[in-house]
Amino acid sequence: MISVAEALAKVLDLFEPLGTEVIPLRDAAGRVLAQDAVAAFNQPPFASSAMDGYAVRDVDLFTGAPLQVIGESAAGGSFDGELAPKQAVRIFTGAPVPTGADRILIQEDCSRSGDIITVSDGIDPSFYIRPAGGDFKAGDVMAAPRVLSAGDIALLASMNCARLVVHRKPVVALVATGDELVMPGETPGASQIISSNNFGLKALIEANGGIARILPIAADDPDALRAVLDLGADADVIVTLGGASVGDHDLVRQVATEAGLEQSFYKVAMRPGKPLMAGRLGNSAMIGLPGNPVSSMVCGTVFLVPALRAMLGLGKAPMPREVAMLGTDIGANGPRSHYMRAQLSIVDGHLNCTPESRQDSSLLSVLSRSDALLVREENDPPRKAGDMVPFIRL
Repeated sequence: MISVAEALAKVLDLFEPLGTEVIPLRDAAGRVLAQDAVAAFNQPPFASSAMDGYAVRDVDLFTGAPLQVIGESAAGGSFDGELAPKQAVRIFTGAPVPTGADRILIQEDCSRSGDIITVSDGIDPSFYIRPAGGDFKAGDVMAAPRVLSAGDIALLASMNCARLVVHRKPVVALVATGDELVMPGETPGASQIISSNNFGLKALIEANGGIARILPIAADDPDALRAVLDLGADADVIVTLGGASVGDHDLVRQVATEAGLEQSFYKVAMRPGKPLMAGRLGNSAMIGLPGNPVSSMVCGTVFLVPALRAMLGLGKAPMPREVAMLGTDIGANGPRSHYMRAQLSIVDGHLNCTPESRQDSSLLSVLSRSDALLVREENDPPRKAGDMVPFIRL
């Protein structure tokens, strides 16, 4: 067995950034920007008002001063003349500031009678003018790579970037194996169970920028497994679920090896998830995850998500770790890294991470209510409540 760090390094060696495609801005949320986006012009493109009121010259403002209103500037329109001394232009939020004005007198700070406004006592000291280019300037860059958020999309629209170069989404073929499995909605036989990890991994893959294809369940038969693996031959990654251990019906290694698998490693010193392998099969990378549902989801988080990020051009790195206060005493860890399902909470203003009392790798209900994996390294000593511990968010 190799360590988690060694295994992850070997997994990431299998992946490079995928090619790019050009897509409309409206379809870009959640995609990974592959080429810098450049602003076409200043925003705002002109000095604009931040409030409703009157565009004036600051030098003309004193209590009781009368100013003549000579026009109006509204969003989408402008006042074309130039402001002279003791004049004002009615202005609205977002409208261009007329030439000659250097301040906005808010409408609450004056009274109006016909075309004359009178400055009130104790006016707001702010000038309320947004300078041209105050948000961004022509030539400013949104740098790639970047996972595009809703805020990014709004900014790119304002930058007039109607089309973007993004990385292609990785395609992942999911192959669940075993005579004991049936699909959700089917009626299992007396010795069968519902296949769940392929659906959980599909959700994990698509939440992290990939496209998941659930292939038919492969029976415990070499020919059946070969046929299903062939269906995934055009995917960027083939992920098998189960069948990679050492039992009589664990055929994945055998069939994949016969098909030309260049195996990078087999077995990792971690729990849950020891029976894990990776390599290259034809034009696809291949990752063999455990068949146990919780084990496959944990290994998917630790190994498959970083692989997706590498293909999306986001670099090769482990899942980010944070630290929190341990919520309860725990005993010493054994010789394998342990990724414990845990819950996060705020206690007395501090972030706590508390592992579930039951860590059996068959318990999907425990995984469902967990929002973190508390990470314990090999032979980690006993820990007390309040100790700082690392975790990965789920």
